[in-house]
Amino acid sequence: MAVLPIRVFGDPVLREVCPEVKEIDESVEALVRDLTDSLPRPGGAGLSANQVGVLKRVFVFEDQGEVRACINPRLLSVSEETEEELEGCLSLPGVTVPVPRHLAVVVEYMELDGSTRRLEVEGWLARVFQHELDHLEGRLILDRTDRESRVQAIQYLQGEAAIEGH
Repeated sequence: MAVLPIRVFGDPVLREVCPEVKEIDESVEALVRDLTDSLPRPGGAGLSANQVGVLKRVFVFEDQGEVRACINPRLLSVSEETEEELEGCLSLPGVTVPVPRHLAVVVEYMELDGSTRRLEVEGWLARVFQHELDHLEGRLILDRTDRESRVQAIQYLQGEAAIEGH
């Protein structure tokens, strides 16, 4: 078990598509433990494997105080209704941008014991699942926001916002 450093904007691993886990072995179990240890609490709703530099289709999320693992998650369906809310990301420290998300989703994933689980979630948890699934596809919230918010966020992340303020 280890607290791993979270990769931040500019690290190419965040833009990689994570391949599926072929077998749940000791390395996957160790990864889930490391992700769980590395998820900041309070403050972290979820953490994907590529955010700690590991290219595997795995993420953890916090649900009512318990951290749970999702292995090879798939989005089965989404609601037509969407809502735009401010979203942050552990890999984009200090940035929040408006991101539209589906209000409800149905996801399917494997648990550590190899069993398949189907979950219908809405609201905040639906947003968390969509955010983490984006990470596994190499997408960031910057890809989902409007142009002006993206430009401001990138300037902030690159330190240009501080320079302009002088």
